[in-house]
Amino acid sequence: MSDAIEADAIRAVIATMQAAWNRGDFHGYMAGFANPDVVFVSRGRIQKDWQATLDHYIADYGGAPGSQGQLAFSNIRIEMLAPDAAQLISDFRLERAAGNQVGVNTRLMRKRDNGWVIALNHVSQTEDDRVADKT
Repeated sequence: MSDAIEADAIRAVIATMQAAWNRGDFHGYMAGFANPDVVFVSRGRIQKDWQATLDHYIADYGGAPGSQGQLAFSNIRIEMLAPDAAQLISDFRLERAAGNQVGVNTRLMRKRDNGWVIALNHVSQTEDDRVADKT
């Protein structure tokens, strides 16, 4: 397949994940990650695996219906590295009553039997929400 077709397939995975998050479906969101071997880096540490990442999301964002907020990925840039590997960099914004979060995701996408998944996800959150609003 062409790079453009593969990039569109990756964008579809990200859009599906975003929609799942916004309806409070953490398992649906996690379907976009390699299971069980995703590497997730956030808050200066490495999460253990897929299940630990799901547990983190449920504990931190799943307190009540709607507490997950509304997530939006933007400025998505994809570079194909090989037929089964791509680098994705995007901005994210999570708006929620507990406080907004903004930053950048850097993702290593891998094509597996069931399609594209995130094998490595690095989240870099900005310290000041106002910085993202200026761009």
